[in-house]
Formats: sequence, C-alpha cells, structure tokens
Amino acid sequence: MNQHEVLLRLKNVSKVYQMGEVEVPALKEVSVDIMSGDFVAVIGASGSGKSTMMNLLGCLDLPTSGRIFLKGKDITRMPESDLATLRGGTIGFIFQQYHLIPSITAFENVALPLEFLEYGDAETTVKVKRLFSLVGLNSKMNNLPTQLSGGEQQRVSIARSLAADPEVILADEPTGALDSVTGRNILELLHKLWKEEGKTVIVVSHDLRLAKYARTIIELKDGRIKDVRRRR
Repeated sequence: MNQHEVLLRLKNVSKVYQMGEVEVPALKEVSVDIMSGDFVAVIGASGSGKSTMMNLLGCLDLPTSGRIFLKGKDITRMPESDLATLRGGTIGFIFQQYHLIPSITAFENVALPLEFLEYGDAETTVKVKRLFSLVGLNSKMNNLPTQLSGGEQQRVSIARSLAADPEVILADEPTGALDSVTGRNILELLHKLWKEEGKTVIVVSHDLRLAKYARTIIELKDGRIKDVRRRR
C-alpha cells in the first residue's frame, strides 16, 4: 500500500456497552482516517475511550453503529473468518502485558505466528534471528521470558508482532508497565520501525511523551475526538 493512502477509516463510529440494564457509551460518532505510513498516537485520560478505540482500530471488536474500513474493505459487513485473515495479515499487536508463553523460549515465542502460517524451519530461523537483531536482543533468544527484564520481554513481544510482516503495528499502552528509561527505549524502537522499516504505527497510550515521536496525535475526551494534530 502506498504512503498517504487511507489504511484505516472510522466513519461515524459509536460503541455502546450493555452493563446489565444500563447502556454505557464508550465512543460517540468518531470519524478519523489513519494514513498508510503514519505514526499515530491516540491519547486521552482514563475513561476517554482509548481502549475501545484500540479494539476497533485493531478490528478486534465491531462498532454498535457506524462503519470501519481496513484497506478499503468494510469490516462491519465481513464474515468473521475473512476478517480474521485480513486482520492477521495486516496488523501486529503489542500489549501492555506482554502475553509471552512462559514455558517456551523467547525465540519460540517469536516463531509461534510463523508456525501457524506454516513457514519451514529454515525460513523461520532466518526470519526470527533477523527480528531479534532488529529489536536488539540477539543474546537473549534462548532465554525463557522469566529470565528477561520487563523491557526485554516487551522487545520480544514487538519482535513477535513483526513475525508475519504486518503493515500496521498497533500498540496498547506499550510503556505502561515499564520505568521511564525503558519506556523511552521502547518508544524509540517503535519510531525506528516506522522510520526504517516503513511500518504504520498506532500507539494507544496515556503517555504524553508519545507526542515527541508521533506524526499524528488523536486526542480523545469523553468518547469523542477532541483534537487531531498532524505534523508535516
């Protein structure tokens, strides 16, 4: 996909959660375009709708009303199996809690998505080694997650998110569980993936340091877009 094309589009999207008898609106008539090749920060206070926005941008959930387009395809009208294929080939996810499998090595954690895609052993080894080099963890490939620091575990999860070579990296509070220095290192790694690897990066966070790295900042307040700022 060419840079400056619309990769993700939310059109009049609302999301309402049913909590017993009560309806809780989480997002209200949100419309926004995410361009291919952009670095986007979605920021806002707790309760502003960031997590809901992340689930919708990641095509992990569907809106109550409105439409979402991924690569020009309306995901709100797509069978779940087709959506899973499109999502799996387009978006790599990074979470605040690293979601690594503790009983297998860092290498095996990163290789896991390639097993599902039925890559051969030799091709998997080459690809995974390159990813560990990219995230600066060559010496820790054979460690178990419990033998790694928080920042190292997050780097492994970033390597895993890149395994299927997705166009989009979607990160949910990737620095939330890390100290400030390690958090900054993770933001710099995401910036490198955007700048040098050509990834579209979307980071959902309350971490205002993101403003320094992102080219587009989407600020949420009370379930609505308060502001969109784009740098040249």
